[in-house]
Amino acid sequence: MTEETISSDIPTPRMLSWARNSTIYRLERRMMTEKQLFDAITRKAKEKFEDISAAQLKAVADFAVKFAYDNKAIDDSAYAEISTRSAVRSGKSKRAIAQKLAVKGVASDKVEAALEEADDLCAAAIFARKRAFGPFRRVELDEKRKAKELSAFARNGFSFEIGKKVFGMSFEEAEEVILSGRL
Repeated sequence: MTEETISSDIPTPRMLSWARNSTIYRLERRMMTEKQLFDAITRKAKEKFEDISAAQLKAVADFAVKFAYDNKAIDDSAYAEISTRSAVRSGKSKRAIAQKLAVKGVASDKVEAALEEADDLCAAAIFARKRAFGPFRRVELDEKRKAKELSAFARNGFSFEIGKKVFGMSFEEAEEVILSGRL
């Protein structure tokens, strides 16, 4: 190995300083997963430094992630828990939440731990209220409408049993489920 090869694999102090500042900037604005931060720093570093090597790129992104962990600015478990609570409150199913967290790079064990608290029945009742389905329906029920509503539950990740249960509730029962499931 020549000296030129060795030095091209190590990020410059300017690159590391930029990675630290960019990490602070991103994490001040919103929570991110480790994967999201790594991908964002990698993408922006390619734009910022034209002659950056693949090894330098990985080192810069790894440095940014380590910096975030060292300063307790990133925590995938907390991210999963907060995202899960928010998603349930907006009517998302466990299946949809798990899929979204997996796409964002959260480890499956952290996703499972976060989903333990989630209540699909409560989320389905909230979903029904948002869409004016089941007990929140404002129009007359016919076969076409029934099929539309039940298939909407399925498309949004709720099991047939959950969809049917919410579909058959009275308005008061559905409101009670929503109130008892508040996180």
